[in-house]
Amino acid sequence: MKTITTHYIDGSFVESHGREVMDIIRPTDGQVIGRATLADEEDTRRAITAAKRSFATYGRSTKEERIEILRRLHKAASARTDELTAAMVEEYGGVTRFAGLIVQSGIGAFQAAEKALQEMPLTRNWDKVAVTMEPVGVAGLITAWNANTLFICLKLASAVAAGCTVVIKPSELSAIQTQVLVEALHEAKLPKGLFNVVTGLGTSVGAELVRNPDVNKISFTGSVAVGQSIMRDGAATMKRVTLELGGKSPTILLDDADLKQAIPTALIMAFLNSGQACAAGTRFLVPKSRLDEVRQAIKEGMRDITVGNPADPNIAVGPMVSQKQYERVQSYIRKGIEEGAELLAGGEGRPQDLQAGFFVKPTVFFNVRNDMTIAREEIFGPVLSVITYNSDDEAISIANDSRYGLHAVVLGADINRARTVASQLRAGRIVINGMTDDPRAPWGGFKYSGVGREYGQYGIEAFLEPKAILEA
Repeated sequence: MKTITTHYIDGSFVESHGREVMDIIRPTDGQVIGRATLADEEDTRRAITAAKRSFATYGRSTKEERIEILRRLHKAASARTDELTAAMVEEYGGVTRFAGLIVQSGIGAFQAAEKALQEMPLTRNWDKVAVTMEPVGVAGLITAWNANTLFICLKLASAVAAGCTVVIKPSELSAIQTQVLVEALHEAKLPKGLFNVVTGLGTSVGAELVRNPDVNKISFTGSVAVGQSIMRDGAATMKRVTLELGGKSPTILLDDADLKQAIPTALIMAFLNSGQACAAGTRFLVPKSRLDEVRQAIKEGMRDITVGNPADPNIAVGPMVSQKQYERVQSYIRKGIEEGAELLAGGEGRPQDLQAGFFVKPTVFFNVRNDMTIAREEIFGPVLSVITYNSDDEAISIANDSRYGLHAVVLGADINRARTVASQLRAGRIVINGMTDDPRAPWGGFKYSGVGREYGQYGIEAFLEPKAILEA
């Protein structure tokens, strides 16, 4: 039984002023594996005060000093890679094959930010004008539960590279993962107050970060509803805001695609992180002319979408993070059936022999219209909707007919044609013929998928303000 009673403030682990205690539930069997004492507004204000005090010095740091900090953070986090992965598997239920990649990506964010910072010009001069890129100040970083290490490291790396100090509010559902990470980063021996972490509820810790005038920037990953609230409430103190929100990402199968390669790719994208991923390709757009082939290929491909113990490297889909999330996904599966979609695989209830935890049957719906609820709303679970189209133009129209615009995939043999389709999609990031990543490429969305960008120079710029000095 893991008991967590501290937060990380001003370079030390300090006992929580907040007194609310939350059970930590293992999603594979619903058992209590720990308890965490949640922070309150007072804990949050202490952390903000420490960050503000530290910014008075760190805000004037040089590029070289920031690079050294990033290197120390990378070394410290790297030392606990295995423990971070194990914590994600146990506390969150992330499958091993994905959890390891997520943790590595998070740790790698420090190196990526270092490289991006080295290449960034922070000053520009012409005539009698000097423009400098100044750190925005104290940054409140609010992260989600589906990739805890990645979100914390990514936001921290960008903020530190920009010269900001931070107060992080991770999800209360990630308390054990956060504890392991903070213990690791403590060994980097950063200046006091540069990096503070308070685990608590959005209604207390998150709200205090958003309304406190000493916090200059909010970077948030989570739901659209909370993002809208942050924009509204942050306006009172003119908060700079970056929001990485939801997605209902399309995967477009062009009619020249090789199904032996394309279908496994589409299924991987759909059930990424057990479907609990904002980038999950949960709308699969297929040409009507190949629908029967696709149906058979999906039936065969679903044999590899195994569900079970996330610690097993052969498992593709683990449990939902909580009972609440399990019930949410079940409600959408019922809605799909009620709206008349054809159930090709999966369905309601838990998989056979997995009755104890929050497991969902990986589900595929055929004959889905783009106006159905399961095609419009983000389910955040392993549910795929197959939608047909007649032409490339219609596929593009259907893909763009969504309030979201975070991620998209195009699968096809003719690369120029695939590029043409990709160029017309309203999404922040589009990949062609397979999941790929580049830490220099921006991440973020159009429309309701968010405001601003993360990763690389784009992510660092989000924590900077230009200042011009002109001489007469």
